[in-house]
Amino acid sequence: DDLIQMTCFGQRLTCDVAAIDPYCSDSEDLFGDYDSILGDSSVLAKLDDAEQNERLRGVEQQPEDEDVLSDSILDDLGDEPFEDLPASQLQFREEVQEKAKRSRLQDRDKTSTPFRGLANGEGPPKRPAGARRSVADQLKRTMLGNAAAPSAVSRTVMLKEAVVSEEINVAMQAMETVSADMPDLGPFFGLPSKVKELMFKLRGIQSLYDWQQTCLNLDCVQQRKNLIYSLPTSGGKTLVAEILILRELLCRRKDCLFILPYISLVQEKVRGLASFGLELDFMVEEYAGSKGRFPPVKRRNKTSLYIATIEKAHSLVNSLIESSRLDNLGLVVVDELHMLGDGSRGAIIEMTLAKVQYVSKTTQIIGMSATLGNIKDLQTFLRAENYTNNFRPVQLKEFVKLHDTIYEVDPKEENCFRFSRLLNFKYSSTMQKIDPDHIIALVTEVIPAHSCLLFCPTKKNCENVAAMICKYLKEDFLRHREEEKGVLLRELRDSGNGSLCPVLKVTVPYGVAYHHSGLTSEERKLVEEAYSSGVLCLLTCTSTLAAGINLPARRVILRSPYIATDFLKRSQYKQMVGRAGRAGIDSVGESILILQEKDRNMVTRAKTLVCAPMESCYSNLMHDDGKGLLSLVLSLIGLNLQDFLQGTLLFVQWQQLCVGRSLLEAVQQCVDVLKEKELITVDSHSQSLRVTKLGKATYKGTLASVDLTYAEVLYKDLSKGLESLLLNSYLHLVYLVTPYDLIDQCKPDWMIFFRQFTLLSVAEQKMSAAVGVPESFVARKAAGQTVKKGVHLAAVRRMYLALVLFSLLKETDVWSVSERFQLSRGFVQTLLGSASAFCSCVLHFAEELEEFWPFRALLAELTRRLSYCVKAELIPLMEVAGVLESRAKQLYAAGYKTLTHMANADPAALCTAIQNLYRKQANQIVAAAKMLVSEKAAALQEEVDELLAPPSDLPQL
Repeated sequence: DDLIQMTCFGQRLTCDVAAIDPYCSDSEDLFGDYDSILGDSSVLAKLDDAEQNERLRGVEQQPEDEDVLSDSILDDLGDEPFEDLPASQLQFREEVQEKAKRSRLQDRDKTSTPFRGLANGEGPPKRPAGARRSVADQLKRTMLGNAAAPSAVSRTVMLKEAVVSEEINVAMQAMETVSADMPDLGPFFGLPSKVKELMFKLRGIQSLYDWQQTCLNLDCVQQRKNLIYSLPTSGGKTLVAEILILRELLCRRKDCLFILPYISLVQEKVRGLASFGLELDFMVEEYAGSKGRFPPVKRRNKTSLYIATIEKAHSLVNSLIESSRLDNLGLVVVDELHMLGDGSRGAIIEMTLAKVQYVSKTTQIIGMSATLGNIKDLQTFLRAENYTNNFRPVQLKEFVKLHDTIYEVDPKEENCFRFSRLLNFKYSSTMQKIDPDHIIALVTEVIPAHSCLLFCPTKKNCENVAAMICKYLKEDFLRHREEEKGVLLRELRDSGNGSLCPVLKVTVPYGVAYHHSGLTSEERKLVEEAYSSGVLCLLTCTSTLAAGINLPARRVILRSPYIATDFLKRSQYKQMVGRAGRAGIDSVGESILILQEKDRNMVTRAKTLVCAPMESCYSNLMHDDGKGLLSLVLSLIGLNLQDFLQGTLLFVQWQQLCVGRSLLEAVQQCVDVLKEKELITVDSHSQSLRVTKLGKATYKGTLASVDLTYAEVLYKDLSKGLESLLLNSYLHLVYLVTPYDLIDQCKPDWMIFFRQFTLLSVAEQKMSAAVGVPESFVARKAAGQTVKKGVHLAAVRRMYLALVLFSLLKETDVWSVSERFQLSRGFVQTLLGSASAFCSCVLHFAEELEEFWPFRALLAELTRRLSYCVKAELIPLMEVAGVLESRAKQLYAAGYKTLTHMANADPAALCTAIQNLYRKQANQIVAAAKMLVSEKAAALQEEVDELLAPPSDLPQL
């Protein structure tokens, strides 16, 4: 036994040899004349000496053919070679020595080597002749075997992982016995110290703000109660949520769901957290656009963090409920919780959270938001505690400008404003006419040394103002970081396949650019990166930038208190001005709201805007004639509707929102509508409600999240399409998946429509006529004639959009297609993204209805084509979160042609091979690729496990 133990001990000593050179052959002698792996004093030589001494001592006691070694060999070895061994191996050695001592005491009169069965009069086991092998030979052979086997884990890494595991175990035990007087659960807020190291390595975060520490140590957080916390923009809310997510994933071994409002934010967060997932061994999965599996892959050994848009999060929760897996979801985090009051998207958030609370009593909900006027209502709805703090890492000073005078916002003043200063900038009469609001004066006070954001009411105004400012900037601006701006212009041109926006061509050399939805996603990303690195110092932008990616500035200017024709809300204003002040760079941030003299009531309204309390947040289940409630009722058929609805925000606010009727009456009205649409029916025997196949398809296809009327129209369109489905091109399928909700945004140019119509094949023109858009109608409209014949305008507009998508699939060039149809390239790309997401919904819809079986395979491939709309060889690279077409082309040209290439790439080599790629971006790309490979491998492993697992309903004899 001790011989076996010694051999195992030798294996432990050699655990690092394999990591040195895993490619040696079995026959190669790694040790040669130098046997030691520990130092100059060879452990193998000592073993030989000890063995010889023992044989000399015991030669007269044992027969010649027996190879019996004394456990006193351990005594002869001494302690010297093991001084530097890890604690785990020293402990192993001590256990062996202790066992040897006990054996010697028991068998002192018989033999120096204990054997099992000796006490019963049996002799030591016989070894066949020729099988004799010394301990040194045993160890040497074992070491060679270990060295020949590849090992990617060093002893240091193994010990670090052991430390992390131990810290997680301690944190888990602490969480089980948490008490009010326990301020911290572990090395880093209940997490292993490795997380703290990663925060510094990947984010540069060395310590938390005081409010963050306070929030993480709240009793309600420690006891896993629901929490709503609200702070000003840029206060560091997301970091608290991420720490709580990591605690749930690592310590409680539960999955988490992180809900964000926009696809771009989801992709940014996936890239940012992929490195944490790789280091800490959990999955990061993207649920946005057409991405995401329903239900998600069930991990056996890993937890998953689902990062999802609002719509995808609802679908994900539905699928988890249906598969009875919602209890595996330990935490749901909702960013921008105030979007509960935002139309149909607010209704979806409310449905999602209400379902989570109703089905799972163990899932914690964390909501982040700016300050709300009726936070008590949200607390009641979520049964949550509230934490509020006014902390900002950088002080914000708010100003308003009227004429050439600037006033500071001060709520303590009677009129809310206090005189600050006069503008000191010499304007010519020409400049005064072109720039009556003194925008040039305001921006040149800070740029190019500092950054500035200028919010404009419309997209066109963004472009015009950017061009106007550059006309009056000095030539010094052209020389500021001139070379880097040249690189940016080349990248913008490459992203447009040789096309460059004429406005950006003029403004970028001055360090100025515009930012709105009219840009392609590649252009927006390049502009954002250039602004973040200081290459661009001024962005003229719309309000969407304030709610999207975090781009802080020294000064924020609001060109007007309007978004289009709508006066700003208090929450929108606070979101915009909240971008002022860059933590770690500026000591102060400032915002300036420009007021127009022509509006006499402007000062009074501005006073309300800058000093009034925040707006209240109300349920949107009754928005747009109660479509949200209608969708919710459909998904709840079979449950106790009354109990469920008492857990909604609508129930909390019913008296304020619906005066004159009860919630029960509203629900009954919804039931009647669902019956009329044949989405539900009444069981003739039990008289209970049940969902029809069409209702189930609507629910599964996630169409209920948007608008039930779409499901009705879609069913008719698909049914009609089966009668004469055109398969010699993609046009018919593309028409069927063109999003209904974009139809109203389309106003066809009839001459362009007719020109493109004539380019279609005869079969394609017949297909267009079959869906209600004949050539004669388009020709008459192009000729300017009045068409009396009744043609459904919605079908005409949808066909126009389908032609845009059809052209994109053939050419994969957003710029040329946008020019051909006279649409902004941003809108064309938005149309493409919406079509891919809707195509995924239609696919799920068709899978639930047997008569639509032909669409299943067809739409699966079309979804993939629409999701990327690039040349086939670039698709594997674009699957990586955040890798857009221009970057994919660069990677492909540099030799990184597959997902596996990306996952195994060296970030430093990537930075060298690809111009203007920063190390942080390269690290994120590689980490996201590795995570995607792991996700695909796990999905395949699940299929293998399902195939190999015995069926639960296997007949028994």
